[in-house]
Amino acid sequence: MIKKIIQQGAEAILYKKGKFLVKERISKGYRHPEIDRVKRKYPTRKEAKLFVKAKKIGINVPELIDSDDKTMKIIMEFIDGDVLKNKLDDISERNKICEQIGTQVALMHDGNIIHGDLTTSNMILKDDKVYFIDFGLGFVSHKVEDMAVDIHLLRQAFESKHYKVYEELYKHFLKGYRKKKDYKKVLERLEQVEKRGRYKRKKS
Repeated sequence: MIKKIIQQGAEAILYKKGKFLVKERISKGYRHPEIDRVKRKYPTRKEAKLFVKAKKIGINVPELIDSDDKTMKIIMEFIDGDVLKNKLDDISERNKICEQIGTQVALMHDGNIIHGDLTTSNMILKDDKVYFIDFGLGFVSHKVEDMAVDIHLLRQAFESKHYKVYEELYKHFLKGYRKKKDYKKVLERLEQVEKRGRYKRKKS
């Protein structure tokens, strides 16, 4: 069966195979073979577990079909939609979409899942439903700091990629995120995270 490569990054390639999407972590020839195996095996196993955990608690993610940390592949449902980054500015329902994102991230954080790369490039929009993809940098944590950093990344993505409607989008995201238990603690920590970021920029 022919591979239809959808995306190729530094660590992995994504390709469509039949009706499924395959994420394959690629070998790096410059690394010692055993180090290379470990650096591909652990993230493959971890990401597959995060997909299963996220699905179980009600997060919109592709269904995991199979994973193999020998071939370093994750096989999942192919969501035939649009990358949200390319659509969000122009759709009339963008505020509802951002509120939906907030509700989903609240659920994610209540389940102690940190996405690690929370941007609109890692979300797929299909039939007014947002699906979260690419948990390659994700991990499990109950720390408020990690949740605040997740939101900080999303806010930066809104500001840089959707600057014309950034404030509107972020406001509606927060409206959805208020469903998070103890959401105030996360937002208080977020203020500290952003203050640190501004301080570093001033110093540099």
